[in-house]
Amino acid sequence: MPALERAVVIVLDGVGVGQAPDAERYGDTGANCLTNTAHAVGGLALPTLGGMGLGNVTPIAGTPPTARATGAYGRLIARAAGKDSTTGHWELMGLTLERPLPTYPHGFPPPLVARFEAAIGRGTLGNRPASGTAILEDLGAEHLRTGKPILYTSADSVFQLAAHERVIPLEELYGMCATARALLTGEHAVGRVIARPFIGEPGHFTRTPRRRDFSLEPPAPTLLDALTAAAYDVIGVGKIEDLFARRGLTATTHPGTNAGSMAATLEALERPFRGLLFVNLVDMDQTYGHRRDPQGYAQALREVDAWLPQVVERLGARDAVLITGDHGTDPTFTGTDHTRESVPILAVGGPILPNMGLGARGSFADLGATLAEVFGVGPLASGASFADAIIPGLDHPGSDHPRA
Repeated sequence: MPALERAVVIVLDGVGVGQAPDAERYGDTGANCLTNTAHAVGGLALPTLGGMGLGNVTPIAGTPPTARATGAYGRLIARAAGKDSTTGHWELMGLTLERPLPTYPHGFPPPLVARFEAAIGRGTLGNRPASGTAILEDLGAEHLRTGKPILYTSADSVFQLAAHERVIPLEELYGMCATARALLTGEHAVGRVIARPFIGEPGHFTRTPRRRDFSLEPPAPTLLDALTAAAYDVIGVGKIEDLFARRGLTATTHPGTNAGSMAATLEALERPFRGLLFVNLVDMDQTYGHRRDPQGYAQALREVDAWLPQVVERLGARDAVLITGDHGTDPTFTGTDHTRESVPILAVGGPILPNMGLGARGSFADLGATLAEVFGVGPLASGASFADAIIPGLDHPGSDHPRA
């Protein structure tokens, strides 16, 4: 019998707990999403996360350390290079990239853009790193006049194509992105090609929720593959399906907001399953972190904190919830990009030892290795399990566990 019946992994997208040891290389010295946000908003009370031990991991004004944490707590340090969502999520699930995914701080090479333009039969605008909202203000009117899609990137490994829904219909935009995905291979194998439809008029452009991601498939097996091969359920909520190119998932739902994903998580926990419920809560990153809005970022965290007791009360005696992040997006920092930070790891549930400090773990992949051990599907390619530290008398099951 596996040590857990169900594991709920919740990724607080863009929530870090302080600069990584190599943050200086990324220009991120001093970044700390939680400490800096709490200071900027005059205190950040997160009683549920604080009770789990979050205030023991990094200083948070309003969320002090506790001597009676309800579970295990610590931090994970990224081993892979980069600070994007794809790399972070892959490492959490046991796939640590030896080489970073390609990024384009000066735009995409002209020969590559020329090949893309020839393939779609029209030119493009932009081809530079930019904020997704700012570039619409800069180039949206020209896009309306010319019909050329807006091409841009960021500090992430992304090829983003924005188009007004009146000018380039959704299916045509999606087709252009599929064409780009097919072209972006080898040295240009970016993590994601993203369709960014928008509506409105100059000065009042608005991105719509009909975004679609065309992701690079993980180049090696992850925990998701190992679990599905062993007949476990693996349910993705939020952008998990995009980040793993829908591989290794037995079911998925993709709300575009924290509120939608939190509701979908509770619905999933009301239904029977055996295995992993993998949730991404995106608002801290996409809505507030990139836009450097500490007030909005803090409020999003408060809403997550108020929701978490509903998750915990739905856990059975052999269920656990593990809360982490994928990178930082410090809303008080300079620029608009992600920040190179370590991320929290909090674990609570029936079999999890309370008040267990895990310290600083050497890889995000330690989370995946831990789950692989408790479900009996490991070892994975990378990561060191901390299962023995958080589950007393851990049984080491075999891998033959058919789905209920």
